[in-house]
Amino acid sequence: MTARDYLHAGFHDPRTHVYRVVESTVWSLIVLSIVVLVAEAFFPEGSRGDQILRQIDRVLLWLFAIEVSTRILTYHPPVLEVFKQPPLGRVRTEIFGRIRFALTPMMLIDILTVLALVPALRGLRALRLLRLLRSRRFFRYANPFRGLMHAFEEDRLLFTFAFSVLGVETILGGISLFLVERSSNPEIQSVGDGLWWALVTITTVGFGDITPATTLGRVIGGVMMVGGLFTLALFAGVIGHSLLHAVLSIREEQFRMSGYVNHIVVCGYELGSGMLLEVLSKEIDFEEQRVVLFGPYERPRQLPPEFMWIQGDPTKESELGKARIAYSSTVIVTGSRRVKPQQADATTILTVFTIRSALTKSLTARKRKSPVRIIAEVLDSENVQHARTAGSDEVIETRRVGYSLLAHTVVYPGVADATSRMVFAGNQNLYVGPLPQDMVVPATFDEVSRQVRASNGCLVIGVRSPDSGKEEINPGADLMVVPGMELLYLSSKPRLASA
Repeated sequence: MTARDYLHAGFHDPRTHVYRVVESTVWSLIVLSIVVLVAEAFFPEGSRGDQILRQIDRVLLWLFAIEVSTRILTYHPPVLEVFKQPPLGRVRTEIFGRIRFALTPMMLIDILTVLALVPALRGLRALRLLRLLRSRRFFRYANPFRGLMHAFEEDRLLFTFAFSVLGVETILGGISLFLVERSSNPEIQSVGDGLWWALVTITTVGFGDITPATTLGRVIGGVMMVGGLFTLALFAGVIGHSLLHAVLSIREEQFRMSGYVNHIVVCGYELGSGMLLEVLSKEIDFEEQRVVLFGPYERPRQLPPEFMWIQGDPTKESELGKARIAYSSTVIVTGSRRVKPQQADATTILTVFTIRSALTKSLTARKRKSPVRIIAEVLDSENVQHARTAGSDEVIETRRVGYSLLAHTVVYPGVADATSRMVFAGNQNLYVGPLPQDMVVPATFDEVSRQVRASNGCLVIGVRSPDSGKEEINPGADLMVVPGMELLYLSSKPRLASA
């Protein structure tokens, strides 16, 4: 592992030990800085104790500056994990990826905190209290800020538009009043005075410290007041989502231009598929990998805020761009429970075919290091081959699996309970992984099984050829395992590096 990889793991990979060490250190510094901030209030300004606390605080701020800078510099844009790029394109992606990362809400808070190093901005030190929002321990069961963060992220184009309107109005109004009254109004001595008056007027605060003195100045003030009413209405609409339907196309375009990469797309989600999200949460961390739900209905009210919802028809190739299918890692196509199985499977097959066709035509998909995986749910066994022909990498026969388990447990009692426990995450589940790097092959299946059992504690039950996808479950002990083969094994968690 290179020094860059080590630093990246320390600041961005929660699965590593070094990340936990770094986070613990940062948290200790945050707590210490808050204690120093509170303690300053009990010492008179300029006293010996106040000077010592200021020095300690300055050292802490420099440490925070180093931490924030390192966090930004070691950020690795996810798109580089998916696509091959030429050297110049890679440099451009690295630069703009880090800029976007630095502009995320939590990083902006960290950056503003560090700006307190400037004496005139020492008041920003209080913002370090907001760094407590990074903690998962404080909000283990329900984080009230998560929904706000996701809402801001999903509607950031709308917020950008609203703040742009506010900025343009403030600049135009402030400069106009300065140019009109700088020689006739003693209250306006600089452009800053004009901008301050414009902002106060637009927001309807009206301090009264600056008032127009000329007729033309009052006309400008009247226009600013009316414009302020519309601006406030715009902000109210954005924040209250009252303009959701009117700006749905803007939200879809925002997602099309967003930074979602390596996410999971679930097509055909409906209320009856809620358990899918529950079991997905057992397998993956939604904080690390995003899940996008893509369906023809409005967003269900019961849907948790951490899931992105895209309204559209996945059977139409023109609408697949809304969910950035070419940038995703996996697409799951579920069968509808609202119609007959044959009709549900027909929609599933059409969806798979449409997605595969779009990926074949997409220049973005051709640059990927590994193809997008499509997993389809089929309700009628007759349609399994049709789904594979349409382009599905894996097909799950949900009804057949359930009925087969019911029939098998009639003859062999206890099999259903054992199988159910086996497929649940956290129990002895089935995994696929490559051969251990230190294993000498070719070797017999019996030798490989014993070595893996001794070194990793896994029970190897079969092998798979990654080229053909053919699997052999419980093969003969003398079957030769050759380089490139993958192992099917039972374990409580993945123990062989993911293929």
